[in-house]
Amino acid sequence: MSLKVYLYHEWAVLLHDAFDAELNDLPVAVQDEVLAHMGLLKQFGPALGWPRVDTLKGSRHANMKELRFDAADGVWRIAFAFDPKRQAILLVGGAKSGGSEKRFYRQLIKKAGARFDEHVTRVEKERRKSDG
Repeated sequence: MSLKVYLYHEWAVLLHDAFDAELNDLPVAVQDEVLAHMGLLKQFGPALGWPRVDTLKGSRHANMKELRFDAADGVWRIAFAFDPKRQAILLVGGAKSGGSEKRFYRQLIKKAGARFDEHVTRVEKERRKSDG
């Protein structure tokens, strides 16, 4: 008789406060896709890969990624990263179609980087506070 042990780990997935507010203004179809992709991130964590996730090249954060999906007649990208507590945090998103791809990514990466810095600072401050 063999015994198999399955370990199940669910990853924490957070929304940056600013992105949470922005998400409410997006079309319902996009909101639904974001929620579905959050579920996949919860289930698979950093192992979730192409075609749903890709690395954001050009970010100063090596772990900056993008969720990739089509919804509401648009090609959408949601920037996210795993923080020091190994929680995924969704930072900013937008529709890639209709303009310069370089400009889209430059703006996405800039805003995502600033929001991730803010989040990591808060996480580290909370950790120092709890360490006493």
